[in-house]
Amino acid sequence: MEAFRLSHPFMLTTNTVKTPSLCTFSFSTHPRRCFKVESARTDKNNQPFDAAAFEAERLALDAEARRAMAETADPKAWKWVIRKRIWDTMEARNFANNPRPVHHRIPNFVGAPVAAQKMRELDVFQVAQCVKVNPDSPQKQVRFLTLSDGKKLLTPQPRLRTGFFSILESSMLTLDTMREACTSVGVAKHGRPIGLDEKIKVDLIVIGSVAVDPSTGARLGKGEGFAELEYGMLRYMGAIDDSTPVVTSVHDCQLVDDIPVEKLLIHDVPVDIICTPTQVIFTHTTIPKPQGIYWDKLSPEKLGQIRILRELKKRIEQETGKKLPTGPSEKLPPTAQRSRRG
Repeated sequence: MEAFRLSHPFMLTTNTVKTPSLCTFSFSTHPRRCFKVESARTDKNNQPFDAAAFEAERLALDAEARRAMAETADPKAWKWVIRKRIWDTMEARNFANNPRPVHHRIPNFVGAPVAAQKMRELDVFQVAQCVKVNPDSPQKQVRFLTLSDGKKLLTPQPRLRTGFFSILESSMLTLDTMREACTSVGVAKHGRPIGLDEKIKVDLIVIGSVAVDPSTGARLGKGEGFAELEYGMLRYMGAIDDSTPVVTSVHDCQLVDDIPVEKLLIHDVPVDIICTPTQVIFTHTTIPKPQGIYWDKLSPEKLGQIRILRELKKRIEQETGKKLPTGPSEKLPPTAQRSRRG
């Protein structure tokens, strides 16, 4: 299994840090900030990658995370009311494939491959050379189509547990391994880890959703905030900007009309295009896209889970001589304690 080792010293090549309004901190995409991040085998004995052990541990940690989310979520909060309604509907009407139950997941909806094919037919997909796709089950076919069409696939490790993003290309794979490379095990086995200094341009972002409003582009994920962190880090790297299309694929029952735009947070990511098994919707969203990493929204616990963010924050503070803000404390699922084995 590949993980990340931050080499020391690594250099922040710019002295420019902008402080936007509302006392939040984001980072413009210019100039580029360069960190050297090396990949290293986590098995000290350099043993071959153990796919079965990796997958067993991933499933156990995911189950633990879902249990913790169920315990800590406020059932009366408006986002959770909408999520629960969608999850309950998909279970009751059998609109989901495994893994089930769909609660506290990005639902693996019936017809996901059909929605993926509709996405493939989009002009923004066809012209894209590099596509960032979330690691969830319903977007597995999107990841496969990205690779089979000869594009670069950028995907994060689930919940950013083991590091950052990995890149996969069809030239790195055989026909037999391409399907495997679309799974979490395959990404760990075949992907090339990248760091914050990677010179990469992402042409399209594919994001998973629990609910999405086709009239506004407002979106709800499963509630852990990792999609927003991934987006913010790509903005920080200069890999994306406001013009980079954001696409989601969902079941038609996941289309809603009761997400209050005025209650969305500054880091919530809206979507430009929705693909379902029956239709393609261009939302023409006017919701502003996040401009970077909003440190005042990140709890100490979340920073504690994601090493690359923690190191980034520390180095920025050292370079600028200023302490970045930290968000309020929260109780999080214990997803960071993945053991280091090959």
